[in-house]
Amino acid sequence: MSETLNRLAAVIESRKLANGGNPEQSYVARLFAKGDDAILKKIGEEATETVMAAKDARRDGDASKVLYECADLWFHSLIMLAQFDLTPQQVLNELARREGLSGIEEKAARKDVLRDADESHKN
Repeated sequence: MSETLNRLAAVIESRKLANGGNPEQSYVARLFAKGDDAILKKIGEEATETVMAAKDARRDGDASKVLYECADLWFHSLIMLAQFDLTPQQVLNELARREGLSGIEEKAARKDVLRDADESHKN
């Protein structure tokens, strides 16, 4: 599974302007050229389309559009990760770190870390 993500991430990385990406020839390079807001807007659109496809799938019994829209969402999320110099492997590592943790416990621990960081900035 991660081989596919890594190959796709490598292609996306090659489309960055600093790596020779050409916005006139590449959709991904065009998004990078437009910056954070364009990338984040696209993720919002794809997330909404994924939600709507899931609602339609529940009603219609056909989940094929959920798969299609989720692929679009993942793709654009990979672009966002690259924009912030993050990799799919880092996301997989984070998911592995959380494995076996209760979601409630993990969320509480995250709040503790954020609170501690906020307190250290005030001091």
